[in-house]
Amino acid sequence: MSQFTETMFDNAARSTRSFITGEPDAPRRESWAQVHERAARIAGGLAAAGVGAGDAVAVLAGAPVEIAPTAQGIWMRGASLTMLHQPTPRTDLVRWADETTGVIRMLAAKAVVISEPFLAAAPVLIGLGLTVLTVEELLAHAPARPVTTYDDDVALMQLTSGSTGSPKAVQITHANIVANAHAMTTGCHFDLDTDVIVSWLPCFHDMGMTGYLTVPMYFGAELVKVTPMDFLRDALLWARLIDTYRGTMTAAPNFAYNLLAKRLRRQATPGQFDLSSLRWALSGAEQVDPLDVTDLCDAGAPFGLRPEAIVPAYGMAETTVAVSFSECARGMVVDEVDADLLALLHRAVPTTKGHTRRLVSLGKPLPGLELRVVDEDGAEMPARGVGVIEVRGPAVTAGYVTVGGFLAAQDERGWYDTGDLGYLTDTGEVVVCGRLKDVIIMAGRNIYPTDIERAAGRVTGVRPGCAVAVRLDAGLSRETFAVAVECKDFGDEEEVRRVERQVAHEVFAEVDVRPRHVRVLEPGMIPKTPSGKLRRGHALSLVS
Repeated sequence: MSQFTETMFDNAARSTRSFITGEPDAPRRESWAQVHERAARIAGGLAAAGVGAGDAVAVLAGAPVEIAPTAQGIWMRGASLTMLHQPTPRTDLVRWADETTGVIRMLAAKAVVISEPFLAAAPVLIGLGLTVLTVEELLAHAPARPVTTYDDDVALMQLTSGSTGSPKAVQITHANIVANAHAMTTGCHFDLDTDVIVSWLPCFHDMGMTGYLTVPMYFGAELVKVTPMDFLRDALLWARLIDTYRGTMTAAPNFAYNLLAKRLRRQATPGQFDLSSLRWALSGAEQVDPLDVTDLCDAGAPFGLRPEAIVPAYGMAETTVAVSFSECARGMVVDEVDADLLALLHRAVPTTKGHTRRLVSLGKPLPGLELRVVDEDGAEMPARGVGVIEVRGPAVTAGYVTVGGFLAAQDERGWYDTGDLGYLTDTGEVVVCGRLKDVIIMAGRNIYPTDIERAAGRVTGVRPGCAVAVRLDAGLSRETFAVAVECKDFGDEEEVRRVERQVAHEVFAEVDVRPRHVRVLEPGMIPKTPSGKLRRGHALSLVS
């Protein structure tokens, strides 16, 4: 039996902690032993359907109360799990169905397990010749005992954020999960007896599925898990759950903390929630904005939120989940550097005078992981030299499943090229500047789209998190860029002209270059991944 499955099943029997779902409408508390009992019945149903060791199973379900035992049931059969991207109210369902079918065929999935609110997709999937099983019918079977598993078995095939058109899934083995799980618990000083995890992160994202469902289930930790739609309907539900369950740990992308800060200011009264129990609030999955963290700390102070609880972090599906955490109980540390030297010489020189750029330190690599920064020739950079970040270690995937077959992720020495530009500080902490493919190069200068987007987002009328900088003429001697923003007054010509002028002004003030043009769009037009990240490449058609 692999260490992953053996430990998870043993902890299910021994744990005194709970898995809490169903908030806010129908709270449900169950033991991990009860989750395991339901998983055994699901495993029985999967066995009856012919699912066995080495098979791939795709899952389309919304409720954590069903996803947890389904995942464990799949692992009891020695199969791998892929959470399919879920459609939202704004999703083009025809396109989604086509892309989802492509993903299922790429995985060679033996079956698709579905549940509410996606049961309406069953006839479509069945019509395509796929074996479709519902969670309800799987639970009707007699329990099955786990099959023998091995450390190098694939447990998860995690779809990458950009898995559209030409899908790709990261292969995460049992050993990968164990390595990253233990590294993370060391890095966050996790205490099984006292820590309470609160999460609304989507299970089709690596942070939500692996970090905030699989790992707590592996250890038998106290976990309160709701859905992203619950959070989007009421961002203050997050604060309410931390208060109600005395949550000590949570995580989210930068944009969600930004939203929470706004809701605390506008809709909550001081003392309405007690957030003082929170000791570890990870900010990851997208670049951390120091201004947003400061805003969150200010907005959260009347509710007991401590600034030292904020933990900027770095990670990706290819490393299972996490690469680095900033130091516990330290709070955010900003590395302020000369912006011109960063852009022109690719050196992060500390300064507090003149034109500076404030970047957040993301901590040192977790135990077992190595990190280096290399130049365009593959030579390792010294401290504060900006280049491509590479990582290696037992948590790093061997590669991807693609339409064309297996694609290796590591080079011959085990290094994985993250595609991120960044540097290491003098003390070995990692700082990320941006994605290599998105950086705009003008007259030898590196201009980072996050700086442009942050500047555009300061303009009154631009929706929070809905500004995107798009690289134009990439690879030519004179690159440039355009900016698209969403605004609820997109139909008001005078307001549109004002927003266009002010966005251009703010961007020029920030990066000393004017955009070729600015587009003001109606809400919902800027393309994003299912986890909320900007799809800058997909936004090209909006500005060209």
